[in-house]
Amino acid sequence: MKLMINLSEQWLALRGEHVTERFAISSAANGAGEAMGSGATPRGVHVVRARFGAGLPPGAVLLGRKFSGEVFDAELGARFPERDWVLSRILWLGGMEPGRNLGGDVDSFRRFIYIHGTPDYEPMGTPASHGCIRMRNDAVIRLFDQVSVGTRVTITD
Repeated sequence: MKLMINLSEQWLALRGEHVTERFAISSAANGAGEAMGSGATPRGVHVVRARFGAGLPPGAVLLGRKFSGEVFDAELGARFPERDWVLSRILWLGGMEPGRNLGGDVDSFRRFIYIHGTPDYEPMGTPASHGCIRMRNDAVIRLFDQVSVGTRVTITD
């Protein structure tokens, strides 16, 4: 299995021999870019370095990659409107291309670039994140269940 992410069209495809599933995403509002602090989504070849959230309920709130004990709902969202919600599952990406997305001030892993779930009110198909790849919670759970550490992820613009 491998993942293909297209930033200009805002989709993620899970591929085996053929495309097995395609999902709408939301990448960075700041566009594509690799620099630390840019708030942009990095391009190039990556790999899933770590997975978090296995077995948690849909909407589980993840803080620092740990379950907070909360499950997202409208009331929680209203209490903390400024929070950038990371929900349900995390696939943490690491770059594979030295100088492009690995090492120095362009390191995707040290930038904490994730594929993760987001509240239903967040738009899909429109760049709106701070660099991560956001997905609907049901979609990120389905994806998570089919992807392992070491899965290759190619991000293009």
